[in-house]
Amino acid sequence: MSKKLIKPSLKNPLAPREEVEFNIPGEIAGATGGYEEVMKEGYELIQRPVKSVAVGQIEKQHFKKRMTVWERIKVLTDEDPNILFQNWGKNLDGASLVTGILNIGGRDVALYGHDFTVRAGSIDATNGSKLAKLFNMAGEKGIPVLGMNDSAGAFVPAGVGGLDGYAEAFTALRKISGVVPSIMCMFGFNAGGGSYLPRQGSFVIQPEDTFFGLTGPGVVKSVLGEDITPEELGGPKVHGSSGVADLTVADETAALRTAVRLLSYLPDNNFSMAPFQETSDPLERKTWEINTLLKKAFNSPTGFNTPFDVSIVIQQICDHGDYFEMQPGRAREAITAFGRLGGNVVGFVANNSAVASGQIDCDSAVKIARFVRFCNIYNIPLIFMEDTTGFLPGREQEARGIVQAGRSMLDSIVDVRTPRILLILRNAFGGAYASYNNYPTGADLVLALPTTRLAVMGPAGKEFVYKGELRKLRGSLSEMIKKGAAERIAAGMDGTEAKKDAEKEAADWLKAQEAELNLRYEKELMNPKEGLALGSISSIVMPTDLRQELGKNMNFLLRHYKPSAWQGVQREFH
Repeated sequence: MSKKLIKPSLKNPLAPREEVEFNIPGEIAGATGGYEEVMKEGYELIQRPVKSVAVGQIEKQHFKKRMTVWERIKVLTDEDPNILFQNWGKNLDGASLVTGILNIGGRDVALYGHDFTVRAGSIDATNGSKLAKLFNMAGEKGIPVLGMNDSAGAFVPAGVGGLDGYAEAFTALRKISGVVPSIMCMFGFNAGGGSYLPRQGSFVIQPEDTFFGLTGPGVVKSVLGEDITPEELGGPKVHGSSGVADLTVADETAALRTAVRLLSYLPDNNFSMAPFQETSDPLERKTWEINTLLKKAFNSPTGFNTPFDVSIVIQQICDHGDYFEMQPGRAREAITAFGRLGGNVVGFVANNSAVASGQIDCDSAVKIARFVRFCNIYNIPLIFMEDTTGFLPGREQEARGIVQAGRSMLDSIVDVRTPRILLILRNAFGGAYASYNNYPTGADLVLALPTTRLAVMGPAGKEFVYKGELRKLRGSLSEMIKKGAAERIAAGMDGTEAKKDAEKEAADWLKAQEAELNLRYEKELMNPKEGLALGSISSIVMPTDLRQELGKNMNFLLRHYKPSAWQGVQREFH
């Protein structure tokens, strides 16, 4: 048995020897000279970053269940990539980053991807310059950016060159932010600049078994003495719940497929519309399922206080029930999603009463603000669905800055210039209504279901509306208790027991009276009648007609909307 170590190779031993000739097909070869020599050197230089990679490096990637950058490109498109900025030196400086243009679904996309098989995908000055050139080109040509991040960070032997490279890339990406959308996929283990750069993008997609963060677990251990795993420090569960990652998926293939799907909802730039897609789903389709959902919910024992999942309403309105939710693992009391209505891409922002009664807290306010601002910048119309009892009160929320977070949400809504419709599903109370895309904040249209409960306050508002009646009812309790106790004592009951029984009877009576006032308050004030009379609501829509009414009105608004870059003063934004 041979003891000689067999090294793995990608070469087929039975394949004919590859010889590249630099002659015109059919040309009779003559004497070779300096021309052929420089052609050969040029060809080898083009092939060097791919062919100089050791098979062992590729095997390491596969052993970690990761693809090479070239394999990832194959998942994105069947067409050959147009690789640009092939800048690398004799030591492969610059070769650890691939930059180019891909054709995805007939659209040009500026792509970059770290090649972990070369210097662990690290960044030096040449890489940073390449990235900056790509970002600048994307902004000038108005094409989206797709990043495949798999980098160990700055190339340490490059010294400050690696840091300059990152700084140049940071600056270029920031300058095209708001000009073209960008999608960033996180692969492998990324730290420092490898995390900051992709988070400058519009959306971040993170698969399982990956990490990105300020520093790795080793640094945390040495600085803070804290033992922590990469998953606990910067895994998809952490970033998915904080909103640092917009989408978390199972693996690399899922991340790339998700990026392609997300791209289908996004425009190329800030002066164009998202791609229109013909649909066989008629706008006139009745949304019977919404009617069934609301009927079962509101006819239940808990009545109009019954929570329901608003994503079912979004699904029934969208073409073929297809929608794409953003940040689904975070702040579920608000749903933000892309969908299509009659072929047009629409952004949905909906309160979700199935979680925390749909109350708006710090996380959901910031989640809404980010999504609304993105849609506003990139000419995507918005449909708001309101069903909230207000902002979440309490010490924790105040300490976290609910006032500032709510202000961010309000600012983003006031600034919207794209077509926008508000649909009030049920509750629209207080400050939440006042800051949620009504006519005063700029809505083009406000529609409401018959189930709408539009008021300054919820049931607690009876304390102010029926203040005199309540004072009289509560004031009569002492006399009622006194009279009831006397009657019981006269009937032979013990004095102490008689008083307790009379107090219980009086409390039950008061509770019944307050319940009647609650119903009266709901019938008189918690309904769409006053809002309709004042013009706060444009019209009432039946649940079965929601798709038709929203689609018809959105088509009208879009016919009179001209996509353009956001003009005017850019206000401060938190």
